[in-house]
Amino acid sequence: MGSATLQTVAFARIRHGWRTAIAAVERGLEAERDQVALWLPVAVGGGIAAWFVLPDAWEWAAFLLLAAATALAGRCLPGTRLGRVLTVGGLAAGLGCALVWASAERAAAPVLHRPLVASLLVRVDQVQPLAARNAIRVVATPIGAPAMPFRLRLTIAEADAPARLAAGDRLRLRARLVPPQAAPVPGAYDFARVAWFQRVGATGRAFAPVERVGVGAEGPGLRERLSAHIRARLAGGAGAIAAALATGDQGAMPDADADAMRRSGLAHLLSVSGLHITAVVGFAMLLVLRVLALSPRLALRWPLLLIAAGAGAVAGIGYTLLTGAEVPTIRSCVAALLVLAALAMGREALTLRLVAAGALVILLLWPESLVGASFQLSFAAVTALVAFHERPAVKALLARRDEGFAAGTGRLLLGALLTGLVVELALAPIALVHFHRAGLYGALANIVAIPLTTFVIMPLEALALLFDVAGLGAPLWWAAGKALALLLWISHAVAAAPGAVAMLPTMARGAFALIVGGGLWMVLWKSRLAWWGAIPLAAGAALALATPVPDLLVTGDGRHAAVRDGGTVRLLRPRTGGYIRDLLAESAGLDGPPGLIDDLPGVRCGPDSCMAELMRDGRRWRILATRSGYFLPFAPLVRACAAADIVISDRRLPAACRPRWLKIDRTFLAHNGGVAVTLATERVETVAALAGAHPWAGR
Repeated sequence: MGSATLQTVAFARIRHGWRTAIAAVERGLEAERDQVALWLPVAVGGGIAAWFVLPDAWEWAAFLLLAAATALAGRCLPGTRLGRVLTVGGLAAGLGCALVWASAERAAAPVLHRPLVASLLVRVDQVQPLAARNAIRVVATPIGAPAMPFRLRLTIAEADAPARLAAGDRLRLRARLVPPQAAPVPGAYDFARVAWFQRVGATGRAFAPVERVGVGAEGPGLRERLSAHIRARLAGGAGAIAAALATGDQGAMPDADADAMRRSGLAHLLSVSGLHITAVVGFAMLLVLRVLALSPRLALRWPLLLIAAGAGAVAGIGYTLLTGAEVPTIRSCVAALLVLAALAMGREALTLRLVAAGALVILLLWPESLVGASFQLSFAAVTALVAFHERPAVKALLARRDEGFAAGTGRLLLGALLTGLVVELALAPIALVHFHRAGLYGALANIVAIPLTTFVIMPLEALALLFDVAGLGAPLWWAAGKALALLLWISHAVAAAPGAVAMLPTMARGAFALIVGGGLWMVLWKSRLAWWGAIPLAAGAALALATPVPDLLVTGDGRHAAVRDGGTVRLLRPRTGGYIRDLLAESAGLDGPPGLIDDLPGVRCGPDSCMAELMRDGRRWRILATRSGYFLPFAPLVRACAAADIVISDRRLPAACRPRWLKIDRTFLAHNGGVAVTLATERVETVAALAGAHPWAGR
């Protein structure tokens, strides 16, 4: 057989294999034709995520070209579902990347580049009382200061703030301003990114005196007055939760209660989201429907369900505006309005198509919200819940049937428990990525807490506020206080239970992408094809668990460092603030108070420096760190540097200081930000490397 004949046979086999593969994909897409549309917001989100993950403009442009090439490849398969999927998917991914890129460019505003103390005249735009910290946080616009950033976020001591401070007021003050803080260590919260999209160019604290030189036209808003009214009726954590439920204001939450709510998996109750919007809309619909149904004439002639849905929509929009119209609340309100529209049209109220439509609307309007914990947690929970209850086996198990009270109650509790477990499993990876922790008993706690909040606390609070108009709300406030006390008791009891929290110091982006991709694959397909998603899901989980814990963490200012010693974290400086202590402990995967590096065996510490030795995989690592503002003598410092593998300092060290491996001083930190070091693999991860060339990274 000649070479030409062999080439013809090989080409025929390749063409046959290609056609067979295309036919197999076509059959799969045909079987899942009702589910394909659900991947549209996923494609848009993929483009947005690519912009945040890829480091610079060249790679963003390359992604746009790849998306366009994918869309063109789809056009090469005319008349096929695969061709349409590739075309629409490529265009959607490119649209997502372009949208968030454009949003970041629109948000560009002057940014402070170094700390300074300045006298300012500002106009207050937003006011947030921080009652638990005896302070007030304001977002303000400087007046007559062209060199200042576009917006400032200032903290004012409650004793120094003018009485009844409100949006529109003008203040004259002095403040110490600093640039918006990037993540202190890799994997921590990046406020600089959030501030960029909010056009906040500096943060700081105001000094007394703070003088009001102009009063806003409206005075304190309804939200502030309502929060103060509620806290006047209920003291402590109960009043703080009640205010958060009504207005979204969490500033008065005591630290101990807030931590217990987080550890018990109940923190979502404090953030106005789908649960609260649903309760308000449902209560308004029920009230209007019951009142109108009292008239037989109206019940027979008027479309009461449509009218009740309209009342629910008005209540939901009003509640959204009352609670500050934050993006998470708007997202929940949009979803609720879509549900009401489906009810009005006689369609099924809550489906994955509805969830996908809500996600698409949010991503198109606020593409940067994709990387926020709020968007990810809320849509992961709703998607998992709806997909779980759409499964035929689950419908058959939990469907109502003619059975006794005990069996029916048990089936109801089983459904609540299974739903809670599914939601907790969906939320755990997201919580670990953003907060380095996930509650293990949240499903059990939410079985009681969610019905208690939805059907007892919120209705009692609404009725108490209504009766306060006539001065008759005291009994209802007493009952609401008892219910809130029960909620707090549940949170503290669950938080204190052994093993209540699972900690994970860091999760690689690749591991998180595999988990998210596998999870979406499993919930968005309905055929056996869905089970293939278990492979990337398991691979991502294994990769996340196998990620080594950093041995050394250094904050971006170089002042604070932590060394992991087995199951303990040791801090460099004895006087480390509570925020940094918790941050370093969580970033190292520790659920508990950290210790001091002085207590490590073989450590030599003085008031100005420490020399520590760590054993990793049979190798001895010597770490030298300065920990005071005093300069060390030049000659001893140079000798100590030469004897160390790693040197850490918050000041610029002389060129003669040459450690054997890594020098982390002010020069290094100015270019790289916070650092996480894994000694066994000699891996150095920096905040700057994760941020890339995104516009906020140059702060």
